[in-house]
Amino acid sequence: MIYPPAERQPVVDHLHGHAVPDPYRWLEDPDSPETRSWTAAQEELWREHAGTLPGRDLWRSRVAALTGAGTVGTPMWRGGSRFFLRRTASQEHAVLYRTGPDGVEETLLDPMELDPSGLTTLDHWQPDLDGRLVAYQLSRSGDERSELRVMDVATRRVVDGPIDRCRYAPVAWLPDGKAFFYVRGRQVRLHRLGTPAGDDAVIMAEERSYGLGISYNGRWLTVSAMAGDGNDLWIADLSSSSPERPDLRVIQRGAGAVTAPAVGRDGRLYLLTTLDAPRGRLCVADPARPGPEHWIGLVDEDPEAVIGEFAIAGQTLLVGWTRHAVGEISVHDLATGRRRGSVPLPGLGSAGGMTTRPEGGHEVWFTYTDSVTPAGVHRYDTRTGETSPWSAAPGAVEVPELETRQLVFASADGTPVRMVVLARPGSGPRPTILYGYGGFGLSLAPSYSSYILPWVEAGGVFALAQLRGGGEEGAAWHRDGMLERKQNVFDDFAAAAEKLVSDGWTTPARLGACGESNGGLLVGAALTQRPDLFAAAVCSAPLLDMVRYERSGLGPVWRSEYGSADDPEQLGWLLGYSPYHRVADGVDYPATLLTTFGGDSRVDPMHARKMCAALQAATSGSRPILLRHEGDVGHGSRSAGRAVDLAADMLAFLAAHTGLEAGT
Repeated sequence: MIYPPAERQPVVDHLHGHAVPDPYRWLEDPDSPETRSWTAAQEELWREHAGTLPGRDLWRSRVAALTGAGTVGTPMWRGGSRFFLRRTASQEHAVLYRTGPDGVEETLLDPMELDPSGLTTLDHWQPDLDGRLVAYQLSRSGDERSELRVMDVATRRVVDGPIDRCRYAPVAWLPDGKAFFYVRGRQVRLHRLGTPAGDDAVIMAEERSYGLGISYNGRWLTVSAMAGDGNDLWIADLSSSSPERPDLRVIQRGAGAVTAPAVGRDGRLYLLTTLDAPRGRLCVADPARPGPEHWIGLVDEDPEAVIGEFAIAGQTLLVGWTRHAVGEISVHDLATGRRRGSVPLPGLGSAGGMTTRPEGGHEVWFTYTDSVTPAGVHRYDTRTGETSPWSAAPGAVEVPELETRQLVFASADGTPVRMVVLARPGSGPRPTILYGYGGFGLSLAPSYSSYILPWVEAGGVFALAQLRGGGEEGAAWHRDGMLERKQNVFDDFAAAAEKLVSDGWTTPARLGACGESNGGLLVGAALTQRPDLFAAAVCSAPLLDMVRYERSGLGPVWRSEYGSADDPEQLGWLLGYSPYHRVADGVDYPATLLTTFGGDSRVDPMHARKMCAALQAATSGSRPILLRHEGDVGHGSRSAGRAVDLAADMLAFLAAHTGLEAGT
């Protein structure tokens, strides 16, 4: 394959005693004529190759059919109204609906009605405490730089906004519905309806990643801010201090633990925390004395399960857990924390997103999904102990018969790691995708996927590795895959690949690696450290130049996960695995597809551009190195059609280079 020419320039940075070459620095500028020309040529090369991929239309057809299951979210109850999201097979985006006290369902906000091009996404929404107003955030072309507006539910009129710089901003309404706390420009502010946003009182001026919460009666405000591998927390009693100047008292600061607070209807402060409990525990305290020295244990840490959330319904406490990434919900006495039983679930899958009525009651709603079950909403009745379906995914789909196995294997340092393998009944080596993430404490849990199922249906194997850096085994599992221990993640992934080969699931000639975002970094590290293990790789929206990742996108806020090149020791960690800097001449690299998105404001597409140029120049083999660039979409949300196209192209590429034929 003849690649578009890319000049190697003699750019070398001298950092803390390291000479760091960066020959493709010029590709960081997306608007330069040279970069535009090179990118256009790469897009043409991808289109030519994509046109030769066997069964590409079949892959797209099957992904689209399975995406037709649609989505439905848990209800949020406010003032007798039920608010929820739903997307049917015919809809490109999820739509916000309201069902009033009369039981009539009505559309509140449909992104396609606002923008028929499909480029506008609904990023966040929050009704006020009476359900009369909804604050919602929209962004365009995937840039996630949301604008916040307020809608009057009765008239559908916009009564406030737009307010810019509200990327996924949490919103905490005051009880009168005339003001709310929110985050703008990484500061906590108070906005009063009808006043200019520029006049908003600044509650927390330091620019950080904040979370907000408010009690059911609007009395207690809680503020959370990321801090290293934990968070700092404050609480204010709004009945004794003004909203413009809330008397914020420290709950936790500099503890190196993650704690989520909430004040219940019983007046107690509930704290879901990893403080002195890497897998998490639930404590209670008096909101007037919120410090850790006053916390009282309510639900203890489980030695094997990770606590994730809780909900209160009457005198019943429900606690959500993941046990080796499989979801479960336990039932406890609210006053004492004593365990009374568990919530029946449909299978071994993922359960979460528990919601209740703010005014109290005996019902709890939650979502459930597994490998063959589209996410639906279930209802648990604390009086009867019964679980029943509440709202199924709106579309009917036929899913393939498959078997699920969880394998345990040893990583390079002997640490036991788990991996879930999905396949149709049978034996013998088969084309396989190994998928991983391994970062930010996020877990790979069982879930329905219109990307996974077509691959398994066609006879392939799909494996999800539950690597260190994730949250599958708690806070310690996360810490063991971040900063100076990041290499553990890549070792775990390589060990997972070796396990698949040694157990006869696949061979290196039939094995593909796949990951997105931080998972793209994982795949970049895997193909540069162990190119012998993989026939193909897909790096989607990846971080790859770890020396300069802080200079663009959301890179600065990720220093607590990766470290900083400004620190001599941390630069050494980063250089040790930075995929862009480990590309070596004369290596037969796997067939590699890098995907980028023009509206991505989290991970700069420059990572993939530079990596693509480096791999194309270095590889000694004939397997293609390609770049798929898509404009007008971003890192996360996109229309269903765009998501289908991307998934189909990724599957077609991996299938062509691992030997799997598309199904019919």
